[in-house]
Amino acid sequence: MAAIKEGVVCTMKAGRRKGEEVTITGIVDRNFVMVQGKKKERKVSISHLQPKEN
Repeated sequence: MAAIKEGVVCTMKAGRRKGEEVTITGIVDRNFVMVQGKKKERKVSISHLQPKEN
């Protein structure tokens, strides 16, 4: 996924936070990123994210 970088707004597409909009705040490795949602910052898999269209 080329669109996975800091500052990108994404939608969670899996898990109990499905449908929530989050912002990528950091990249952990090639499979995980840190995201900020409505509450605290969390580590999530990039396979659970769908970047928003411009």
